[in-house]
Amino acid sequence: MLRQVRVAATQMACSKDRSANIAKAEQLVRKAANQGAQIILLQELFETPYFCQKQKYEYLQLATRLEDNPAVQHFQKLAAELEVVLPICFYELAGQVRFNTVVLIDADGSLHPNLYRKTHIPDGPGYSEKFYFTPGDTGFQVWNTRYARIGLGICWDQWFPETARALALQGAEIIFFPTAIGSEPHDPTLDSKDHWQRTQQGHAAANLTPVVVSNRVGKEEEDDWQITFYGSSFITDGTGAKVAELDRQEEGVLVQTFDLDELAFARHSWGVFRDRRPDRYGHLMSKDGSK
Repeated sequence: MLRQVRVAATQMACSKDRSANIAKAEQLVRKAANQGAQIILLQELFETPYFCQKQKYEYLQLATRLEDNPAVQHFQKLAAELEVVLPICFYELAGQVRFNTVVLIDADGSLHPNLYRKTHIPDGPGYSEKFYFTPGDTGFQVWNTRYARIGLGICWDQWFPETARALALQGAEIIFFPTAIGSEPHDPTLDSKDHWQRTQQGHAAANLTPVVVSNRVGKEEEDDWQITFYGSSFITDGTGAKVAELDRQEEGVLVQTFDLDELAFARHSWGVFRDRRPDRYGHLMSKDGSK
């Protein structure tokens, strides 16, 4: 029997109404499920606007403990109803610190015990995430779900080849990246969309593993700053070629079917994991490239 899985990426604009954002995300999940999707990716921190444009102490109050998060509770019920797998990204309060976190809801609505906390935390104009998030302490995570073994990184993680490699080495059959990326408030002429896509296409190609990316759309303003999120959510095949893509403005879903056995055969045939030399990669274990 072929091991086929149908995956989806979603794309939407977010308002300041958390309940409305959750309801809109539900509509997209239902739309993807109606098209046969079994694993459906929602974008990074979809409950709220992207609050990291400015450093504001009141936005620290947006964080919730896992057991209190309304999106997680809502989508556990939906996952069980539709029998779909849903990675949910939320702003987590844990002890005295806050993380950018993903929990994995399986197709029966249950939460996997291992969550993932964003490893790489950016800090730049309009993207002041170090003010809001502590660097993750979980390490890169993969999950055995009803339909496939999947790995996931969050936004800035997607720029690092180490993220995708670590997930692939742990046996991820498909890699997912929930994202919030757009224009640069200090220089609106900068546009990294193509670079952003090519970086992740390279991860897929190097690991012979499909990549699924979900980004937000719309203009979000914070005082004198604004970011226009450029959407362009996409799915690659195992060679890095884009096989589905949304544009910069539309809200919607992408759906794609993969044969997991066929992907596994390609990975084994190319020998890139067989021929790795971890004993020669000591330079990667330091900040400055020294051993």
